[in-house]
Amino acid sequence: MNWRPRLVALDIDGTLTGVGSNDVPPAVRAAVSRAAGHGTHVVLCTGRSLIGTTPIAPQLPVSLALCSNGAVWWDPATAEITRRTTFEPGPTIKTLQALLPGSVFAVEQTGVGNLSLGRFLPHDLWGVTTNASFDVLAATPTPRLVMRWLDHTPAELAFAVRELELPGVSWSVDHTEAWLTVVPAGVTKGWALEDLRVSLGIDAEDTLAIGDGTNDLEMLRWAARGIAMGQAPAVVQAAADEVTGTVLEDGAAQALNRFFPA
Repeated sequence: MNWRPRLVALDIDGTLTGVGSNDVPPAVRAAVSRAAGHGTHVVLCTGRSLIGTTPIAPQLPVSLALCSNGAVWWDPATAEITRRTTFEPGPTIKTLQALLPGSVFAVEQTGVGNLSLGRFLPHDLWGVTTNASFDVLAATPTPRLVMRWLDHTPAELAFAVRELELPGVSWSVDHTEAWLTVVPAGVTKGWALEDLRVSLGIDAEDTLAIGDGTNDLEMLRWAARGIAMGQAPAVVQAAADEVTGTVLEDGAAQALNRFFPA
């Protein structure tokens, strides 16, 4: 294949690693390194918070990490946050509490951890988690609010929020857990990547993205070539230009090796 992208955006969980894992497989590390070696800008674009992204970035030659679905931009070379977009989470929490009894919430404290309202499952949250009241969470501007609906399935959550309206924010539902992520209005992976592409002076036709989740939909549609992982839900695969192998098959490496062969 003669075409070679100049900007590559990579999801983490379910794409580079297993969900919640911090171990990038050797084949994936090698493929990403080859891409970067050709002068291509490689960017992590993840729903993870910054504190959850920092174990991944040192394993890969990435030029930037777009965390919290694009609300937090972090430069691994300088360890500096270059952009942070926030919102007031109180109204959203109230709406979700009324709709989803038993749900628990956490607001991101960037680079530190979370303030939580209710108890999450072990290993749900990255960094230091501090229990707090609703009033404290509501008074904390944040780039990312997460909600887990305890004792419910992803399908039950998807059905419950099928007509949900949350003014002033953007939100997505996870396809593997009863988990909902909320970020500031208009913030998506695709929005962040388009802003980055323009700032780098890269043509739209020179972009590639790989992802597996519903929060990757805008990113896959944004890219000139969007590639879905083999285990991705049908709606994600339908939004992509092609489908690669699963995360267990190092599907991200399979895809990158077509454009950056050894």
